[in-house]
Amino acid sequence: MGAHGWSSARLGFVVCGYLAFFCGEIIPGAEAGCRERESPNCCTGRNNECFEYTKRKTVCYCDTYCQKTRDCCEDYQRVCQISEVAKILPDSFKRNFKDPWRRPHMLMKEEKASYCVYLRVKQASAACKLKLWSAQLVRERLVCAECQSDAMSKSDRCGGDGLESTRTFWSAASVPGCHGSWVRESSSEGCRCPPYSVLFV
Repeated sequence: MGAHGWSSARLGFVVCGYLAFFCGEIIPGAEAGCRERESPNCCTGRNNECFEYTKRKTVCYCDTYCQKTRDCCEDYQRVCQISEVAKILPDSFKRNFKDPWRRPHMLMKEEKASYCVYLRVKQASAACKLKLWSAQLVRERLVCAECQSDAMSKSDRCGGDGLESTRTFWSAASVPGCHGSWVRESSSEGCRCPPYSVLFV
């Protein structure tokens, strides 16, 4: 290749380099938001490592605390608030007891049939290892969560009972910092979960 050929090639590389640089600045790529995150500490709790960059190259966050500091990524609500976060306790927690202060004329609360939800754990924070019952919530384990009458809303459902084939979030009510995500695989009406399961609260 002659001198003229090398000069043309170098000029071509320089032009391509400038175009790539300016196009990258003028036409930025799509924002890498919360949807791109895989960390088990994202969406629930507070974690300064759960961040991404906006189109303007500023930092945005995907943890619960970002709602207080007002620095959530644009897709935080869409990705992390798709449903209510489930609050759970071990099945050893008993709600059913007789109220000694109940007046004879007071009507007993109608007992509704329980239902079970089977969820596949996808993420669990390190704090879950602090308690025996929550230590069972490990990645890819199938968990039975029971919705009992006292935990039901007016719609006869428990808050945060999941969405089919969609990742939703849970928090262990008695273990500070224990939270994660799971995917609902199936549900069964009028059933009871086996021992060592969890309850919605």
